[in-house]
Amino acid sequence: MAAITGVISRPTSYAGVWSWLTTVDHKRIAVLYGATAIVFLIIAGVEAGVIRMQLASADNDLIGPGRFNQMFTMHATVMIFMVIMPLSVSFFNFVIPLAIGARDVAFPRLNALSYWIFLFGAILMHMAFLVDQVPDAGWFSYANLTEKPFSVNRGLDYWSISLLVLGSSSVAGALNFVVTIINMRAPGMSMMRMPVFVWMTLITSLLLVLAFPVITVGLIELTMDRNFGTHFFIPAEGGDPILWQHLFWVFGHPEVYILILPAMGIVSEVLPTFSGKPLFGYPFIIFSGIVIGIMGWAVWSHHMFTVGLGPVANSVFTITTMLIGVPTGIKIFNWIGTMWKGAVEFTSPMLFALGFVALFIVGGLSGVSHAVSPSDFQQQDTYYIVAHLHYVLFGGSIFGAFAGIYYWYPKLTGRMLSETLGKLNFWLMFIGMNLTFFPMHFLGLNGMPRRIYTYSAEFGWENMNQLASLGYIVLFLSFVVFFVNIWQTRNARRVSHDPWDAPGLEWSIASPPPAYNFAEIPQVEGLDQYWIDKQKARDAGTPLTEPEALVDPDSIHMPSPSYWPVFTAVGVALIGGGLLSHYAISFVGGAITMMGVIGWGNEPATAPSDHH
Repeated sequence: MAAITGVISRPTSYAGVWSWLTTVDHKRIAVLYGATAIVFLIIAGVEAGVIRMQLASADNDLIGPGRFNQMFTMHATVMIFMVIMPLSVSFFNFVIPLAIGARDVAFPRLNALSYWIFLFGAILMHMAFLVDQVPDAGWFSYANLTEKPFSVNRGLDYWSISLLVLGSSSVAGALNFVVTIINMRAPGMSMMRMPVFVWMTLITSLLLVLAFPVITVGLIELTMDRNFGTHFFIPAEGGDPILWQHLFWVFGHPEVYILILPAMGIVSEVLPTFSGKPLFGYPFIIFSGIVIGIMGWAVWSHHMFTVGLGPVANSVFTITTMLIGVPTGIKIFNWIGTMWKGAVEFTSPMLFALGFVALFIVGGLSGVSHAVSPSDFQQQDTYYIVAHLHYVLFGGSIFGAFAGIYYWYPKLTGRMLSETLGKLNFWLMFIGMNLTFFPMHFLGLNGMPRRIYTYSAEFGWENMNQLASLGYIVLFLSFVVFFVNIWQTRNARRVSHDPWDAPGLEWSIASPPPAYNFAEIPQVEGLDQYWIDKQKARDAGTPLTEPEALVDPDSIHMPSPSYWPVFTAVGVALIGGGLLSHYAISFVGGAITMMGVIGWGNEPATAPSDHH
């Protein structure tokens, strides 16, 4: 049983709630990130439901314009910063050390700190609901509508300060993964032997490290404008609201690839496994990802075609936006080439991966259509943009994440999700996704603005909106099926360590993995190392069996649990919370943060009682 469950002895204190508060195990932190993201997915889904029910019929008065503005602002902000990004980080945490043959991330306690700061930052933003001071200017919060004369309550202060807290979490986590991938690969795993998901994680992490400082500057300036009398974005005082747009989109467009590259990495792991053959054109997949990461910095002003930058700027960004579609197209052709003449198995992970490819193609095509600046003048700020955004980020990022959940769930838990419920989950989500968002293309082209809370029947938008709202109900049912599937795994059968006959190193160890991951660090000889090992075993006539648990796990040095990360994160959250209530609280938060850093710095890496 030990070989299957990977259970090892731990000190008595490493049990119950305290063990989760003090954990530095990358696998547990992955579970924390994933579970928190799912909770916020439910919250964002409820907000989306309110939006869709309000727009389901003409002249509806379910909610007023102010509440509607709050709903779409929080829905978008939560989905981007508290659902898609932490879901990606959950996969990074669980998969990366296993995929590169490491026992943990480079900085386990920094990893824990990044989670707790993320959690407290997300809670801080949602405290706006408790005081009815909810942000209402859209997820990109264009100046100068965000200035005090136009937004008198504290909602945008909650938004900006909470995002500053969340940004510090993201940068800390990203730096951790960069160092982990560069320095902790198993012997023989050169850069061009790394799994594609590891490559996409590396590129995403570098984008995070470089992009978040830009939006940090903008958020600090916005906070200072609103609270300390500066005038960065106020035209009457010599400021420039277009400066905010540049700062936001210089971050915002790399952010799009921060959200989609992890899903591309997941799909690049799932498709070869269920096609029974290696990934077609591995170097092209890698270099196209690198090109996307670089070119993502050269396209931000396609969000600003209607601002009035002039024909030269519009022409340049039209060209760069067209060009960035080339590396994406290369990936799509390589994924199709991987399946070509393969022994394709239509499992739940495979269906979600195929759904990702199909829906992302639709999102890419609509993106090309408004990459051209003249046509963008018609499409800008209409529901056509909403359709494009959701085909990329829901059809792309969420479908990719679900492919990953169904693929790695047996490795995480040792239990298999139901294939019947998984396929039902896929088809409901696929149908609901298209039913909800495809009609929005027509609504946009027919002139429906993206931030309108009601409309007159004479515009002829009601039927398409009713179809979209019906699609939301189908999507809602798909998530109900998913949660039922998760729940039923309590009694699901245990599975072997390698239920998919997969190629990655993570499948060579027990399910769930032991605390130390690998009893012996593997030696890597090429791409798809576990397929290589299995082929060698078959050639020798001795097929690989269930991996054995380490006899003496205490012989492996592993970091001890620590309460300093959560203690320090509380201080960081209080600094932000004090800026929203009373500056004395910020002072207390600063003192707690300093105490946490000092305590952390003086804490031994491994408790003496562990005898590692």
